[in-house]
Amino acid sequence: MTDLNQILETQRTAFLAAPPPDLATRRADLSRLAKAVKAKADVLAKAANEDFGRRAPSETKLLDLVPTINAIEYLDSNLRRFMAPERRSTHFALWPGKSRLHYQPKGVVGIISPWNYPYLLALAPLATALAAGNRVMLKPSEFTPACSAAMRELLDELFRPDQVSVVEGGPELGAEFSALPFDHLFFTGGTEVGRKVMQAAAANLTPVTLELGGKSPAIIAPEADVAEATASIAFGKLVNGGQTCIAPDYALVPRDKLDAFCEAMQAEARKLYPSGTADEIFTLPIHDRHAARLAKLADDAVAQGARRLPLLDGENAPAMLTGVTDEMPIMQEEIFGPHLPVIPYDTIEDAIAYINARPRPLALYHFGPDDDAREAVLTRTTSGGVTVNDTLLHVAVDDLPFGGIGPSGLGSYHGPEGFKSMSHAKSVFTQRKPNGSHLIRPPYGKWTKRILKHFLG
Repeated sequence: MTDLNQILETQRTAFLAAPPPDLATRRADLSRLAKAVKAKADVLAKAANEDFGRRAPSETKLLDLVPTINAIEYLDSNLRRFMAPERRSTHFALWPGKSRLHYQPKGVVGIISPWNYPYLLALAPLATALAAGNRVMLKPSEFTPACSAAMRELLDELFRPDQVSVVEGGPELGAEFSALPFDHLFFTGGTEVGRKVMQAAAANLTPVTLELGGKSPAIIAPEADVAEATASIAFGKLVNGGQTCIAPDYALVPRDKLDAFCEAMQAEARKLYPSGTADEIFTLPIHDRHAARLAKLADDAVAQGARRLPLLDGENAPAMLTGVTDEMPIMQEEIFGPHLPVIPYDTIEDAIAYINARPRPLALYHFGPDDDAREAVLTRTTSGGVTVNDTLLHVAVDDLPFGGIGPSGLGSYHGPEGFKSMSHAKSVFTQRKPNGSHLIRPPYGKWTKRILKHFLG
């Protein structure tokens, strides 16, 4: 059994024994990590293909490894600016004192990463923690053992165990891991598990970042170009077999465009995967249990009156589902697969009301011109992030924070917000001489009265 407490104690002791790593040390760590990911790209892609049963090496490299490298290089390029103390304003009554905000490492950061993007969702948070000067314990998903082993080998070659340690195990170890008294805990996964992680962390008052999920809508505005919208939605929904936390979960379509949308979606899906689910670049469900769950969601919806419109040919083919209702499990759970419920609406107000009647999503997609409808959607709905006239791409903008709200997450990473989430913002006020601080000390006299009269009237 892995002695998690011993690893944590070793890392914390090492952290306290050494000064915070300087800019050059942190940049060197990031540079070595980026170079190692590039050098082992083929090995990492092979491991992902093994874990998924079929995941094209190009898909792993494009969607898992390239974004990881971009995130690391972004941190490297901006680290000097992130680490610099920030000047803050000082009330004139405290002059000539100066106020600064210093970002210092928190200590030991725990990271629990998921299986759907096993490299990006483990190594990008790890790079952020290292950029902030922390030590890291990483627990990758038990559902991608080959990827976990490849990452462990890569990280063991780069870092000492008292700086970065990878621990592997199932739900029992995950529960023990989340209960450790980390200085920060970062979790990516499902909402229900996220609740348990937060409960475990609360016992230690450990601050958490929760990157969760939810049912992310794609809105086709009344004036949208249906052909352009469906090309993007088909990609966002089907890539990685639909196993993407920000994949469009359902589509809201003007009632008079419903048939055109469905026909265009079928055409676009078959352009992407001409051989259907047997296509060598169509990623399979991570395991048989997940495949059975996806099939059951669609079958239950059809049994309750929904209409199934296949997107691709083949066994357990992805499908659009029309005529869905709130009582169906497919409209209650995050699908996390390639099925797409399609819901008609009459006015943009109806679409907004539909979204706002449900838990706030991790992502939202709007297709249409820059008009009143778009403005209404952007200002009157709340989601973790938005991409306009495309899908998924806001997560690839490294300078934008990424995270959810409410059931879709807590806190964010990427951008300067990511560095700050892994750092302690320490306030430092430096008093200078001469100053008037003696005027507010006992015994209180005439100057006290003048000061109070000035501030209180």
